[in-house]
Amino acid sequence: MLRVNKIVPLALLLGLILWAMMPATGAPQQSTNIGQGNSVPAPPPPMSAGGESTPPPQEQQIQPLPGAPASQDAQDSSVPPNPPLNQPGDTVQVPQQGQAPDSQEGGVFVFKKEVEEVTLHATVVDERQRPITNLNRGDFVVFENGQPQKITSFRQGDVPVALGILVDNSGSMRDKRPAVNQAALNLVRASNPKDQVFVVNFNQTPYLDQDYTDNINLLKDALNHIDSRGGTALYDAIVASAEHLMKTAPADQKKVLLLVTDGEDTASIDTLEQAVRKVAVDGGPTIYTIGILGSEREKHGRRALRTLAEQTGGVAFFPKDTTEVDDISRQVAHDIRNQYIIGYKPSKPQRSGGYRTVKVEVHSSAYKHLQVRTRSGYYANETRRAAR
Repeated sequence: MLRVNKIVPLALLLGLILWAMMPATGAPQQSTNIGQGNSVPAPPPPMSAGGESTPPPQEQQIQPLPGAPASQDAQDSSVPPNPPLNQPGDTVQVPQQGQAPDSQEGGVFVFKKEVEEVTLHATVVDERQRPITNLNRGDFVVFENGQPQKITSFRQGDVPVALGILVDNSGSMRDKRPAVNQAALNLVRASNPKDQVFVVNFNQTPYLDQDYTDNINLLKDALNHIDSRGGTALYDAIVASAEHLMKTAPADQKKVLLLVTDGEDTASIDTLEQAVRKVAVDGGPTIYTIGILGSEREKHGRRALRTLAEQTGGVAFFPKDTTEVDDISRQVAHDIRNQYIIGYKPSKPQRSGGYRTVKVEVHSSAYKHLQVRTRSGYYANETRRAAR
């Protein structure tokens, strides 16, 4: 009996010691700590049929990145505040950041661009505006600031692009949206099936209603996010969308923006000249514009849309009404898919900066009066700044 009485207190003492040591030895604790957020982990997002996480969709606002103030632009005497407009035979360029090894795409080896190489996306048409797609590397001559440049890479063909569709969501566009939305979807259907597309609806503010996808149904849903009211911050939408492209799309991928609006800018922070400076850079997008303009907006609206398109190697269209928009969208898709991709390493290093005029000429004994459409120039050494 005495032995039992001694064992029980010892057992109780040993139990108390073990209980006191449990937190220090990693024993599980109750989730009752205050100030550390939810103690129970949130359930995972619902899974799609393919097994991928599909968080609930939400509208994302594209916030324009801070650019150089207007006073700094005015003080920079190395570049013109409003560079000259594009002439037939000008050039689009997208320099590559770092040298990538050669790769194989669809069984075809693709030459990757060198460091400092500028990329030109050029459309060539004859006197009847028919695309010419059978020219050779030796048929092209590239000039930068009037000096001939050595072509370092050349390709003609349909390559996937990163495409942003920007649609004016101001009040005056309400009745036009059904036709515009259908035209935008038809553009996607007529494009390369591997294109990645995003949708931005804008009024005073640009909203990213669908990020990159090739799913027609998702794009259709995004285009139907109509809240037609307020003013038109057209330049801000262009700048924000271009910077989204330059931050997220691969450096060597072709980048395109399609803008549809029925009026001039009324609400942007950036001016037209500031917007051009931010998008007409090495690595910036080619911009196509469709202006369904009324008579009171004709003069200023045409100038802005034409400037944005011509400075970046695109085309400005001015249909009489929405019945023509669908044909235009198909024409844009055809234009994108029938371009030459020309690379050259500029004789003047890009790190020296400044605005560079670019021109491309074509000389072929098989054709006469060929015209080349591409970017008219670019701001060197600006891509990394824009992508920050």
